[in-house]
Amino acid sequence: MSTSSPSVALDDQLCFALYAASRAVTARYRPMLERLGLTYPQFLVLMSLWEHDDQSVREISDRLELDSGTMSPLLKRLDAAGLVTRERSAADERRVRVRLTDAGRALEQPACDVSAMMINALDLDVAEFTALKHQLEEITQRVGGRTR
Repeated sequence: MSTSSPSVALDDQLCFALYAASRAVTARYRPMLERLGLTYPQFLVLMSLWEHDDQSVREISDRLELDSGTMSPLLKRLDAAGLVTRERSAADERRVRVRLTDAGRALEQPACDVSAMMINALDLDVAEFTALKHQLEEITQRVGGRTR
């Protein structure tokens, strides 16, 4: 790839490399998560709740950068599966609080096993893993204006 002039060649595009990597990683997760009865977006919601239980829908949406049109059906399916509860806040009826159930909490350790399998599949040492994660977070922050 030439740095002096822009290219439209697909193989020269960072966006395509990121897209292909994201799809490959998500596809690798799929069979592992299917054993837990979860989709990848549901897994993300649960990870957010394992990190900090009892959040508003807005807090989860913001953390995962998902809009309410995506979040509502996700939470309904997790609720129907008995993994979370949703209830309106007594202080503000417009807000819905989401909490893990015992069944949702019980999936945390199997989910850690999934994460470990994924880390092994990447075949990166700790320094490489940390550097890659940091680079991806930098890209997200620079392009999306998001900070952690």
